[in-house]
Amino acid sequence: MSDHDTGSPAERFERRRGRLTALAFRMLGASGEAEDAVQETWLRLSRADIDGIRNLDGWLTTALSRICLDGLRSRRVTREYPLGTAVPEGLPYVPAVGGPEDQALLTEDMERAVLVLLHRLHPAERVAFVLHDMFEVPFYEIAEILDRSPNAARLLASKARHRVIGEVDEVGPDTLREHRIVRAFLAAVRAGDIGAVLSVLAPDITVSADRVAAPGRVPVSAQGTRVVARLAAGFAARAEFATIVLVDGRVGALVAARGEAPAVMAFTIEGERITRIEVIAEPEALARLPLAVPDFSA
Repeated sequence: MSDHDTGSPAERFERRRGRLTALAFRMLGASGEAEDAVQETWLRLSRADIDGIRNLDGWLTTALSRICLDGLRSRRVTREYPLGTAVPEGLPYVPAVGGPEDQALLTEDMERAVLVLLHRLHPAERVAFVLHDMFEVPFYEIAEILDRSPNAARLLASKARHRVIGEVDEVGPDTLREHRIVRAFLAAVRAGDIGAVLSVLAPDITVSADRVAAPGRVPVSAQGTRVVARLAAGFAARAEFATIVLVDGRVGALVAARGEAPAVMAFTIEGERITRIEVIAEPEALARLPLAVPDFSA
C-alpha cells in the first residue's frame, strides 16, 4: 500500500469511485446499471481482506469488469439494447487513449458516437475495447479478466476497434473532401449562419426524415435550399451533439444528444455540394446501417 493510499476501506474505495463509474458506464452504456455494478464491486471489496490486496486499483478493475461482463452476457440472453437506446445524461468523462501500438485512438468529440456503437459489440469485445482503448489497461490484465490468453484479448480489442472505428484505408481523398463539406455544413448550422449553410447545398437538394427523426412523428420530405435551410435552423441545438462518422463508407453524422435516442444523417455529395440529406432514427433501420467512427485527423 502506498503512503498516500491510506484510510478505511470505504475511504479508499470512494477515492476511486469516479473512475470505476466511468469504466462501468462505458462497458454497460446505462447509468443505472453502471451504478449498480460499482455498488456490487464495493460489496465484494467490503467482504475481502483489503490489507492483503497488493494492487487495489487492479483488483477493483478486475472485479468491476467481471461484473459488467456478466451483465452484458445476461443482457444478450434476456434483452438487446438497440442502437436507438437513448444516450444517458451525465456522461462521466475519461480521456480516451489507446489504439494499435498504444497510439491515440479517440478524441473527445468522437466518444459519444463510439458509446452508441459499442452496443453492437459482443460482451468480450466490448470489455476488451473499453479496457484497452479507453482506459489503457494492458492486455495481460485483460486476459485474466476475460479468462483468455493475452493474444486472444488483443484480437478481441482489434476486432472491436475495426467494427467501431473502421479501417484506416477508408479515409481517402474523396472521403476527406466529403468530410470537409459535412464539417462546414454542421459548423454553419451550429453557428446559425444561413448563408454558409446555403453555400454547401445544391440548388435542388432534397431532405427526408423518418417518423422517429421527424417532428410530430410524421415522415418529412422537402426539396430546395431555402426549405432545407429553414429545417437546418431548427436543427441547430441538436447539431451541437453531431459527430462525423462513416455511413456505409460515405461521410455522414451521428447525432447523439444526451437523453435522446440517436439519429444518423446520411449525405449524398456531388462535387462541392450536398445534394441529399437523409435522417434515420428508427432503431431497426439504424441497426442495419454500417457505421464507423474513424479519426479524420489521423
